[in-house]
Amino acid sequence: MAKQRVGVYPGTFDPIHNGHLDIIGRALRLVDKLVIGVAINAGKGPVFSLEERVEMVRRETSRLQADGAIAVQPFSGLVVGFAEEVGAGVLVRGLRSVTDFDYEFQMNGMNSALNPNVETVYLAASIGCQAIASKLIREIAMMGGDISAFVPPDVVVRTAIRLREKD
Repeated sequence: MAKQRVGVYPGTFDPIHNGHLDIIGRALRLVDKLVIGVAINAGKGPVFSLEERVEMVRRETSRLQADGAIAVQPFSGLVVGFAEEVGAGVLVRGLRSVTDFDYEFQMNGMNSALNPNVETVYLAASIGCQAIASKLIREIAMMGGDISAFVPPDVVVRTAIRLREKD
C-alpha cells in the first residue's frame, strides 16, 4: 500500500474566507489528507477566539470532506513542528501577490533549514480570490461594509455579531 500523502495548511483563519476555501479545495487534489492548522497566534489580536475559528473552519470545510480527508486542529509554535507532529510531508501555502511570494520564499528557506523533510507547495489564488484577505474583511466589516462576496454566509453573520459585541 502506498504511503498516505499528508499536507498541512496553516493559518489564523480570522475569519475563514472564500480564498481559504479555494486553496483547501485545490489542495485536496494534491494530498490524501489535509490537516488545517488553526494558529493560536494571539499576537495578531484575533477577532474570534481559537475555539470559534476552529469551529468555523470545521463547519465551512465539512462540505469538502471526503472520507476523513480533512482534519482541523489548533496549533502553536513552528509550522514545521506541527507538520512533523501530524505526519505531514507537505506544507500548503496560498499566494495572492508578489508580496506574498517574497514573504513565503523567506519562510520556505527557514522552514527547510528547520526540517528538510517538509516540502512547501504554493497554490496561486484563483482570479476571484486574489484580493481577499482576512484583515481587509475585518476592516470592511468594522466600517459597516458588506463582506458577503468574500466569506460564507454563516461567517457574515458571525462577524457582524462579534463586531457588535466589541462596540
